[in-house]
Amino acid sequence: MVKIKICDDFSDIPGGRYISEGEFSGELFRENILVQKYQEAKDQNTNLEIDFDGCYGFGTSFLEEAFGGMVRVHHVHGMLKRLDLISTEDETIPENVIKYVKEAELKDK
Repeated sequence: MVKIKICDDFSDIPGGRYISEGEFSGELFRENILVQKYQEAKDQNTNLEIDFDGCYGFGTSFLEEAFGGMVRVHHVHGMLKRLDLISTEDETIPENVIKYVKEAELKDK
């Protein structure tokens, strides 16, 4: 299994949507970490575990840009089959990620 613990591998204060809006954006996370780790999991035919715990919260713009952006920018479909989303601190985070990926997949057909 390939793993990302966002607070350790990226930042414990994830920011907004775009790099131009400041540090630790969803766009930066997607391009610098998520794309590489997702491809690594795919190459190893395993899942990518993403642990959201330990951060000071996630804006919806961060989550949508990181995960919905994987579909829009990199045309990744079926991503949810390979993701294990961990959040014991806020159960809405995995729900939102799933929602944003599904919405982006519907629009990117």
